[in-house]
Amino acid sequence: MTPHQSTDSISNSLRKLPSIHELLETTKLAEAAQRFGRERTREAARDSLGQLRDQMQRDDFDDAACALEKLADDVIILLNEGMQLEIRSVINATGIILHTGLGRAPLAQQAVDAICQAAGYCNVETDLVSGDRTQRTKGVEADLCALTGAEAAHVVNNNAGATGLVLATFASGREAIVSNGELIEIGGGFRLPEVFQAYGARLRAVGTTNRTRLEDYNRAINEETGAMMVIHTSNYRVVGFTERPDLKELVELGRAHNIPVVHDIGSGALVDTEAGVSESDPIAYDSIRKGADLVLFSGDKLLGGPQCGVIVGKEAHVRRLSRHPMSRGLRVDKLTLAALQATLAIYRRALSDPHILESIPFLRLLRTPVDQLRKRAVRLVERLSTALPGWQVTVTDSVSYAGGGSLPGNELPSCAIALRHSEVDLAALAQRLRMGRPAVMGRVHDEKLLLDLRCVMPNEDEQIYATVHQACTEPE
Repeated sequence: MTPHQSTDSISNSLRKLPSIHELLETTKLAEAAQRFGRERTREAARDSLGQLRDQMQRDDFDDAACALEKLADDVIILLNEGMQLEIRSVINATGIILHTGLGRAPLAQQAVDAICQAAGYCNVETDLVSGDRTQRTKGVEADLCALTGAEAAHVVNNNAGATGLVLATFASGREAIVSNGELIEIGGGFRLPEVFQAYGARLRAVGTTNRTRLEDYNRAINEETGAMMVIHTSNYRVVGFTERPDLKELVELGRAHNIPVVHDIGSGALVDTEAGVSESDPIAYDSIRKGADLVLFSGDKLLGGPQCGVIVGKEAHVRRLSRHPMSRGLRVDKLTLAALQATLAIYRRALSDPHILESIPFLRLLRTPVDQLRKRAVRLVERLSTALPGWQVTVTDSVSYAGGGSLPGNELPSCAIALRHSEVDLAALAQRLRMGRPAVMGRVHDEKLLLDLRCVMPNEDEQIYATVHQACTEPE
């Protein structure tokens, strides 16, 4: 309470506030209750009145704030803000294809259809021939083995879960050998040494950040060694004065000491990206061919499928993983399996018809020639320039990335629409676009709002136009 404010004055102000019932009876909130539901509208009204009471205690309000219509408007603002938390479609104009905040890989239509089919009752754990119960991941195992050359496969909730399951199974209470140059930090601030500790494994780091030799691994092996892990540094590159033993050499060392070698390739490439990037991520098939006992990778990165962690490798090791108690807690649901199976089916068809890979949105977006993006940008700019007098709307060269910790350092030439107005706050405009329907996510750079077309589907161009037009013409 401020020095000039008395208890009486606060009480007088509080008496000016309407009741929740009066607020809900306004025309605006009666209509809002039809759209959002009466209970949700009531909660928003209660929150809005609570915020105003707090302002009264601080003496930072005016009497106009107590007006019934003004309060109704505030409640609707709260309701609309709450709606932004609901998961809905977003047009990705950031230039980051595997944008973690936007759900990483967009699914192929075949995967979307498969999810719809599996939404009701489905044969996720039933053998329709015998009628017996079967293993949940059996339906995708044959596809994964055919595509990678592995003997067996298992699927868990994500690649971090796959790493944890491996550690808990082979290195709990024992040592796991890893190069110092591979002790990465993954998304969310989780660091590999902490992950090892969480699953009961003792980290045995060898070599240095930039140079680790085969002899470093050999010297570290002892009776406490549970596994040797090779972890692809998928979210950064170490270049220059570097050295790493070939995976084949580590496999031979592991076999000599009967120690499994695990290759965590992270991003999950099943084919070469063929996107003109300077360096590609490792391909699962190559790791199996070189003899890795287990290969781990994500389903929602370079593979272009749903979020999951895939484990392929030697049958004895995979079966041991699937029997571990943690495997139950890490299992994937029927919708994920349906989407993964449909995505893998595309890859299997691509063995004889490579063009079918265009069905996978990630690969299609990654490989789109920049000239095609520029043609679309020119058409949109011509329309927007005509419709938005006073705005500077131009075509500009841009740089996009695979994202999601994949293909680090590889820049993809792209093309963007640049929006600018001398009297408009671009951060506020970006927010209006994000809150539109559909939401459009761009980025502010160099005093321009950029809408990069690398990740925008061609059939979304009309929606881009409509949403931008509305956001640029609606009153502040």
